[in-house]
Amino acid sequence: MQTFAEIAPVREQIRAWRRDGRRIAFVPTMGNLHQGHLTLVRKAREQADVVVVSIFVNPMQFDKADDLNNYPRTLDEDLAKLNGEGVELVFTPTPDIIYPNGMDRQTFVEVPGLSHMLEGALRPSHFRGVSTIVSKLFNIVQPDMACFGEKDFQQLALIRQMVTDLAMPIDIIGVPTVREMDGLAMSSRNGYLTVDERQRAPVLAKTMRWISSQIRGGRRDFDEVVLDANDQLRAAGLEPDEIYIRDARTLQVVGEETSQAVILMSAFLGKARLIDNQVIELGTPASESESS
Repeated sequence: MQTFAEIAPVREQIRAWRRDGRRIAFVPTMGNLHQGHLTLVRKAREQADVVVVSIFVNPMQFDKADDLNNYPRTLDEDLAKLNGEGVELVFTPTPDIIYPNGMDRQTFVEVPGLSHMLEGALRPSHFRGVSTIVSKLFNIVQPDMACFGEKDFQQLALIRQMVTDLAMPIDIIGVPTVREMDGLAMSSRNGYLTVDERQRAPVLAKTMRWISSQIRGGRRDFDEVVLDANDQLRAAGLEPDEIYIRDARTLQVVGEETSQAVILMSAFLGKARLIDNQVIELGTPASESESS
């Protein structure tokens, strides 16, 4: 496994692989790798001849300096895990390499609409940072395909839109959320949880499944469903942040033409902000179909 911090040797190696006709899959990460990340790597291995992974804690997508400074950095352990997965190249740049003129003078990429709705409304500069760094990494690595986790549902939608809008010849592959045995979605931020908080954290996924069952059962009073779900989270000691029920394709409000909805959830538990999502097929409620 090769590890480079500079851009030039990455490009040189990519050109060599291209000359050999090898297909390249890319997995961008911020490090502190867990089984969810390694699942992305394994999916990438299925799709291509060469797997490239980046590890870069991107300051442009953090709204608070404390969150950036406290983000866990475990480079040695991450490299050992990637070596064990047979990754061919790991790109580990510093902020000075990615943003040599500083972020204030950095050209940015922004996806209209998706960047400023839902999560983007709560964190106004976050998705600009995501789309800018992913675009730059795509330009450096020039992959045939890239793998992203479906846990970050809005981020995945944003990247797909960016690739379409900018005519990037890259296939974006969404990989299902990897969960712990008790249902908690795997995340680097789970490391912030105390032992007691870790025991309560699966309530987020449990509440999400309850919302799904209500919608599948025919409920369309989404505001009331959300209020009930917030009560369930608070009863378990979680502080609700946001719960959205939206069209899974557009992330707009569910309408008559919506065939799939997505539940997007976030809640605070101690120092951690937990997120999760679930896609639901919308059909005619059983009671309506029986009476028609």
